[in-house]
Amino acid sequence: MAAAATSRRPYHIIVFGATGFTGRFVVDEVARCAAEKPAGGPLKWAVAGRSRRRLEETLEQAAERLSMPELRTDTEIIVADVSIEESLAVMCQQGVVVLNCVGPYRFYGEPVVKACIENGAHYVDISGEPQFLERMQLEYHTKASDKGVYVIGSCGFDSIPADLGILYTRRHFKGTLTAVESFLNISSGPEVGLCGHDATWQSAVYGFADSGSLRQLRRKFGHKPLPVVGAKVQKRGFVFFSKEIEQYVIPFIGSDPSVVKRTQRFLYEEEQQLPVQYSAYVGVGGLISVVKLFCGGLFFWFMVKFGLGRKLLTTFPSFFSFGMFSKAGPTIKQIEDTCFSLTFFGEGYSEDTDPSQGRPNAKICTQVIGAEPGYVATVSTMVQSAVTLLNELHSLPRRGGVYTPGAAFYKTSLIDRLHNHGIKVSCSFFYFILQCLLGCFLESKHAP
Repeated sequence: MAAAATSRRPYHIIVFGATGFTGRFVVDEVARCAAEKPAGGPLKWAVAGRSRRRLEETLEQAAERLSMPELRTDTEIIVADVSIEESLAVMCQQGVVVLNCVGPYRFYGEPVVKACIENGAHYVDISGEPQFLERMQLEYHTKASDKGVYVIGSCGFDSIPADLGILYTRRHFKGTLTAVESFLNISSGPEVGLCGHDATWQSAVYGFADSGSLRQLRRKFGHKPLPVVGAKVQKRGFVFFSKEIEQYVIPFIGSDPSVVKRTQRFLYEEEQQLPVQYSAYVGVGGLISVVKLFCGGLFFWFMVKFGLGRKLLTTFPSFFSFGMFSKAGPTIKQIEDTCFSLTFFGEGYSEDTDPSQGRPNAKICTQVIGAEPGYVATVSTMVQSAVTLLNELHSLPRRGGVYTPGAAFYKTSLIDRLHNHGIKVSCSFFYFILQCLLGCFLESKHAP
């Protein structure tokens, strides 16, 4: 467990923002992970935040929830504030990896990234904000690389299932994978429904309001378009009925497409792997749900364009999101009754087939499934990303830099670690059998 690093730094992991809504779940998961007693030695960790009193309360509550009384006395507390640079420096000097749970990241993330790089601590966050993620890459990649520090964003539900799911799909495809469509389905219990925390809602409000700056930011990279391998995938309509998940779907407007594209660019430019075209969709239910979403979406889009509208949206999240987000966040019952599935349908060219010739002739279906995405799956992916970083540093690219999860972890065992912590990734062999039968049928039809 990175023993050499701990000779200079007392903690493997520091949970920054441990008193926040998501931070408390991360504290629980790190405590459980430490209790597993990893083969490389004990996992030493600490919590950090602005208020010592609230951090003590967080540990007290975690000790009670997990029946781990030792958390009250054995877990170190570090007082640090994003607005006080010196406190961040002191915190970062004590940890090998900092898990940053303080959002929205567009407002509070950069000081932590900067402090980690300057003080030699690796950085992991769960941001789903493309503007923040891509700006950190533009402004800090070279600095992080020079320092040998890894800055890895979007290590939560946004966007590890999608990013690593594509890598898993490519790995199991027999031939050249050229395009993938993913379909997200989130299921909740019949009584309580879905709910997210106010911080996620704020990130969405300010992200949509500032969408124009993202286009300007991307132009600064000066990237050339990635080559299209094989047949170009035609974009579907804004709303359509998906036979794959048997409900209406819309394009997924989270960070997944952005993160996956950045990973594909890295693999193409650094590893000479052909890029995969990617489209992401999310299920919204039946026609009534589509109409509600359309009307609510138009209203939301109008409101975020004005300062007063944004103020109202962020002050009354439950009202304007029709109960989908609240300042209190989901209840334990809502979390327990929610799960997700992310299904990938890939196509490409079988072995010994030239992708430049004709239409794709091979398909694959893979799936990532897990518990509630925001506060169960997210904390598992975040903590296991940190554990992978600690144990498999030799498998990460170069000496450091700002990376997506796929770019950072594509040579590691992170997928296996996630599989052991409740996030299952698998191939649909039934789908394979159908494709094989179809192929045999077509061959027999064309046989002389």
